[in-house]
Amino acid sequence: MQSDTLLHVANFSTLFICMVLKFPQIFVLIRAKTSSGVSLNSLLLELVGFIVFVTYQMYYDYPPPTYLEYPILIAQDFILLLLIFHYDGHLGQSLIYILLFVGGWRLLTVEKWIIDSAMSLCTFISAASKFAQLQCLWRSKDAGQVSAITWAMASYTCLVRIYTTAVTTGDTQVLVRFFVITLLNLWVLLTVIYYQRRGRKSEKED
Repeated sequence: MQSDTLLHVANFSTLFICMVLKFPQIFVLIRAKTSSGVSLNSLLLELVGFIVFVTYQMYYDYPPPTYLEYPILIAQDFILLLLIFHYDGHLGQSLIYILLFVGGWRLLTVEKWIIDSAMSLCTFISAASKFAQLQCLWRSKDAGQVSAITWAMASYTCLVRIYTTAVTTGDTQVLVRFFVITLLNLWVLLTVIYYQRRGRKSEKED
């Protein structure tokens, strides 16, 4: 009974946080009116990983509470994508990416081997998205437009999903994915905090 209660709390806390997870990053971009420090490649790879993951969960009829936040995250990522293209002056290109994502999503469920193969690559895709963001931070040495709150919440939700997956489906592929992504999210979070503190210190010295 206690474990059931903990599972419900874990699922709903994750869903609640994911409903607003990208909002801090969205607000930072709108306020700054620039996407400097935010990696477009990271966002695109993250979207691919999210779409593959939620499609896999739905294809195999996994319990909805274990993946219900992903459609919400995908919608928020699309808003971020539009903002990045808008501030970079390439808003028209966003339509091409949206069409590619929709077509790719439909293709995933054509055959069982396609979704299984895509899921086997999902961890690498999601990990690559985090490394793309890290590279962007290392290159620019500027985390002013990157939200530490968003990365902190992402770390929490992935950590919770390790628990919920372990006690519900026990899917090894999913567990490995969440474990790897949790570590990488924490790495990005620490990097963002480091550059933001260094930036504030430089401003004070000036």
